[in-house]
Amino acid sequence: MASGNYSMVTEFILLGLMDQPKQKVVLFMMFLVIYAISLLGNLGMIVLIRVDNRLHTPMYFFLSNLSFIDICCTSTITPKLLATLLSGEKSISFPGCVMQLFLCAGFVTVEAILLAVMAYDRYVAICNPLLYSTVMSHAVCLWLVAGSYVAGFTSAVVQVSCTFSLSFCSSNRIHHFFCDIHPLLKLSCTDTHINGIVLFVFTSLIGLPTSLEILVSYAYILSTILRIHSVEARRKAFSTCASHLTAVTVFYGSALFIYLRPSSIDSLHYNRVASVFYTVVIPMLNPLIYSLRNKDVKGAIRKTISRSVCL
Repeated sequence: MASGNYSMVTEFILLGLMDQPKQKVVLFMMFLVIYAISLLGNLGMIVLIRVDNRLHTPMYFFLSNLSFIDICCTSTITPKLLATLLSGEKSISFPGCVMQLFLCAGFVTVEAILLAVMAYDRYVAICNPLLYSTVMSHAVCLWLVAGSYVAGFTSAVVQVSCTFSLSFCSSNRIHHFFCDIHPLLKLSCTDTHINGIVLFVFTSLIGLPTSLEILVSYAYILSTILRIHSVEARRKAFSTCASHLTAVTVFYGSALFIYLRPSSIDSLHYNRVASVFYTVVIPMLNPLIYSLRNKDVKGAIRKTISRSVCL
């Protein structure tokens, strides 16, 4: 990894998704609708959790933070994507590229850690219900969320610093719709071997412990649920985990596709498609998953609507 003279590149060109004008119009409308649903869904979830006293629990505290992260993550990428599709202006300044990569890497990493924290919350609630209020106190929840942000953005600082310490002197054309690490490394005219190692190490340091923690938590949860004799109690226990388990499957499934896909499909097209789902679609899906599959959230929505109608 060399200390690069990147003053030679003052901006990057985001080549985006498609080049045909007709496809750009369709893509603009599609991403505009997705972005609007993401903002409305996640903002609505945050407001709902704030106003309904029944949702003032650790699980929904974490969910409100997840919604905030999803808003920040999609807002880091989607507005620039929409502007590019609408105006055809594909350039992004060097500082803008640095900031976009930093925020995207940071919020995505925080979300991965927070999903693991939420799995631990479900483990305590189901496997140790008598200790739940003590173990998952408000102070502990605050520390867990704060730790997620610190770990996520520390990882982002290291990865962004390593990426932009390289020299970019041969080309400034990024074959992607946002500033991502892998396309940027391909533009460098210096050796990126160390950067690849750093990226692998930090991805492993975050990905392996969080995924292992989720798997172990749900192994204990499943074992506990299967020992419950009451069918109604078993169904209720399953329902409290269903939304989170769905969100985890969608998030980690798309992440595994990006980082662990076979070399036979290692193409720019598949990378862009997977990244769209990972950074734009998932923030829209999470509030839908939690509102459609969660009895408490659906009840709070009906209560809020009824109250609004009465007013």
